[in-house]
Amino acid sequence: MKYLKVIAFTHKHIELKELGRLVMCQESSIDKLHAAKEHFGIDEIFYLSTCNRVEFVLSTQHKVDREFAEAFLTEMQMGLCTNSTSTLLDAASIYEGPEAMNHLLRTSCSLESLIVGEKEILAQLRKAYEDCREAGLTGDKLRVTMECVVKTAKEVYTHTNISKNPISVVSLAYRKLKDLKLCANARILIIGAGETNRNISKYLQKHKFSNFSVFNRTLSKAQQLANDLGGQAYELDELKNFKGGFDAIVTCTSAVEPILTTEIYTSLLKGDTNKKTIVDLAIPNDTAPEVLEQFDVNFIEVHSLNEIAKKNLQERYQELVHAEAIIEQNIAEHLVMLKQRKIELAMRQVPEKIKEIRNNAVNTVFAEEVQSLDKESREILEKVINYIEKKYISVPMIMAKDILINNN
Repeated sequence: MKYLKVIAFTHKHIELKELGRLVMCQESSIDKLHAAKEHFGIDEIFYLSTCNRVEFVLSTQHKVDREFAEAFLTEMQMGLCTNSTSTLLDAASIYEGPEAMNHLLRTSCSLESLIVGEKEILAQLRKAYEDCREAGLTGDKLRVTMECVVKTAKEVYTHTNISKNPISVVSLAYRKLKDLKLCANARILIIGAGETNRNISKYLQKHKFSNFSVFNRTLSKAQQLANDLGGQAYELDELKNFKGGFDAIVTCTSAVEPILTTEIYTSLLKGDTNKKTIVDLAIPNDTAPEVLEQFDVNFIEVHSLNEIAKKNLQERYQELVHAEAIIEQNIAEHLVMLKQRKIELAMRQVPEKIKEIRNNAVNTVFAEEVQSLDKESREILEKVINYIEKKYISVPMIMAKDILINNN
């Protein structure tokens, strides 16, 4: 496993905006990786880039240290100035051998992620590898490594609770909304077109909700979100005049005073007496307290969701010990597999060598004796030799594997 090296730049030591300096588009990264691979004589390489990490995974016999990493970044033509390069390198983490393998496994299981338990990192890691594999940048060693990475991550996500309970306010809000069992054609008013509402809208759209009206102070932003959802866009001031009715309101704005006053809420109801739902993810709340006092409402708000998120996050951290045990077991199994594979590669020449010995014996050393035998005797001798040859070829492999297993 000594061949495995990782140069990692992550959120743990580098601000996210600084990490952005290391991000490359796929088209240019492939060409640059090919150039660096040839320049440094690297056997295999792939490049991982996410919102909170940039990593280079290498298979090479070269010593990979800070000096190498500096030369590598220079060859990659990242467009970094000397000061930026030095700052990033000071914060880089360089792993080798079992430590590199442990880092990759922890990364794939999201133990190194900004949010522990998020599964997206495994898909990102697989795609990064596949892109480089298809470009001819990787080979057999990183293939075997990735098989272990994927296997381990799947075991962690299956056999621990590290990703079971959501810890983002948006996902928790949607779960609570989903539990209310609104019909797919429910009329949903979205107040605010910022990131939070865009994210929860993706959940709603994914689960076949289709009747949206979007309100925002800047009409163009409302139109952008409404276009994505197939809904209608309005300026925020039009909320008091809206006559389309509603079943649920999702609101998240930066307003310092309530948006949903009793006056506006009464106007939106248009005399409807059915129980409505409000998802209020704003801080402070967009919903006036009087609305909740005067009307029967299913109210989902950010403060209670935050408490659930904190509890779920703590539960995820309690699962770390189980995840690390799975990682440790997989590394141990991987090391045995690598040794077995090394033996198999070394034994590839055994069959050819045995055939050479056989041919030399029959055609040279004992040629006269063999020729003096009658046809029937030569056929029996051929059968005996073939039998011994086949059995003998497997003997060294079996013995070597037995020794390996017993030693471990």
